[in-house]
This record gives sequence, C-alpha cells and structure tokens, in this order.
Amino acid sequence: MVELNATLIAQIINFLILVAILAKVAYKPLMKALADRQARIEGNLATAEQERTAAAELKREYQEQLAQARTQAQAIVEKATKLAEQTKDEIIQEARAEHARLLKEAREEIARERERAIAELRGEVVSLSIAAATKIVGHNIDAATNSKLVTDFIDKLDADKMGGLKC
Repeated sequence: MVELNATLIAQIINFLILVAILAKVAYKPLMKALADRQARIEGNLATAEQERTAAAELKREYQEQLAQARTQAQAIVEKATKLAEQTKDEIIQEARAEHARLLKEAREEIARERERAIAELRGEVVSLSIAAATKIVGHNIDAATNSKLVTDFIDKLDADKMGGLKC
C-alpha cells in the first residue's frame, strides 16, 4: 500500500500548486493560441470556399466566352463561304460576259473578212471575166464598158448559184 509520509504530501501539494500556476499562467495563453489557430483555419477554409466559388464562376464565364467565340468563328466561316461563293459567281459572270464579247468580236471580224474576201473575189472575177471576154470577142472594148458589162452580169447572178454568198 501507499504510505503517507511528509514527502508524498509535499509532492502532492507541489503538484497542485504547479497545476494552479499553469492554469493561471499557461492555460489562458495556450487556449488563446488554440482559439487563434482555430479561427485562422476557419478563415482559411472560408477563403478557400470563396476562391472555389470564384473559380467555378470564372470557369462558367470562360465556357460562355468559349461558346461565344465558337459561334463567332462559325459565323465568320459562313460569311467567308458566302463571300467566296459570291466572288465565284461574279468571276463566272464576268468570264461569260467576256466570252460573249469575244465571240461577238470574232463574228464581226469574220463578217468583215468575208465581205473583204467577197469584194476581192468580185474584183478577181471582173478581171478574169474581162480577160476571158476580150479573148472571146477578140478585141478590147474600152475598160469602162467592159467593167460595166461584167458588173451587171455578176449582179444578175442568182444567189442560189453562188452558194448563198452575197456579191
């Protein structure tokens, strides 16, 4: 059993005094430090929750902006496609107009060349006819009479005999 003697009683009294001193001196600052630490942790948790909420809001805004950017990009692509289609149509129309103009010019040039060739041919026919008539008749009538006779003859020719060519 435990023997109660003066040393044990002194140790118990010393312990109780130490507990009382520690309660007065160390317990309040220790509890204050623990309360401060708890408040700091709660503040950090509240700040973390606010930052998480803010981050979620930023993420939502970013996703909205990204969706808007995609919509705008799609609109730009569609606009560029329409513009390219219009440009293509304009180029095709210009090419067709140029083709028609060149074709008209070519036909006009062909008509002018045909008229010139017919005139040359007519002159050749007149010269040949005069030469042939001179040989056949045997003597030369004056040039004006010869030319008048041949021109009248050519003018009287039937258009069907000339292959539809106008002389």
